Amino acid sequence: MRISAIINQKGGVGKTTTTQNLAYCLQKQYKKRILVVDLDAQGNLTDSFAYPPHTLEKTVYDVLDERIAIREAIVSTSGPDLLPANLRLASADLSFSNKMGRENLLKNALADIADDYDYVFIDCPPSLGLMTINALTAAQGALIPVQTEYYAFAGLELVKETIGRIKKHLNQSLAIDGILLTLYDKRKSIARDVENGIFEKWGKLVFTTRIRNNVSLSEAPSFGQSIIEYKSKSYGSEDYLALAQEFLQRFEPFSCQSKKRK
Repeated sequence: MRISAIINQKGGVGKTTTTQNLAYCLQKQYKKRILVVDLDAQGNLTDSFAYPPHTLEKTVYDVLDERIAIREAIVSTSGPDLLPANLRLASADLSFSNKMGRENLLKNALADIADDYDYVFIDCPPSLGLMTINALTAAQGALIPVQTEYYAFAGLELVKETIGRIKKHLNQSLAIDGILLTLYDKRKSIARDVENGIFEKWGKLVFTTRIRNNVSLSEAPSFGQSIIEYKSKSYGSEDYLALAQEFLQRFEPFSCQSKKRK
């Protein structure tokens, strides 16, 4: 089981969109066993899979609080399995502050289902608090969505510093899975400038796939659907299918090539 944390301390860069659609494409296109974990108290990922967060009695909060086993909280969707979240998670930093090994709560929970899934994707909150620390402590890699705008460089440096601290003190195996450019519009000079600057500095860590600015990606969650289900011929669908293939080329090249030959 490989665990990836989808992280950026800035909101609105496509973390939840990427978590949902990359996971869906890997499951449907490549038949991978996928779990997505919602670690944001807003519950946007949970809602995007047609589970209203306020209606859920068992969530990731209960798992981290060690009230229930992780399998009791996981729910099925039209795509990957989901470990949901709701507003109760907003109190996690305070509630778990005195817990022994609080940085390892998610890691320990996921260890119980290590044989159940090929990939786990964790949708992190737009902050660097205890939930993000838990995600990075549990993960082998961090996937960083970056909007192609002026402040992208500063945001990347902050994420890099955070990953470095976690790697030094809590998780020596943590690496960067890749940097994903989102909300991309090649017609804008700022987008091209940011793209060139990030690629020049980060090189092969940058995915060649660009997630283009596409209104369908914003509409799909309101219907509880992935972009593939909502509008399979859209730019968003094309881009996330391409990202799924590129992701597997990095971590499972043989699997990806086998799929191509079919």
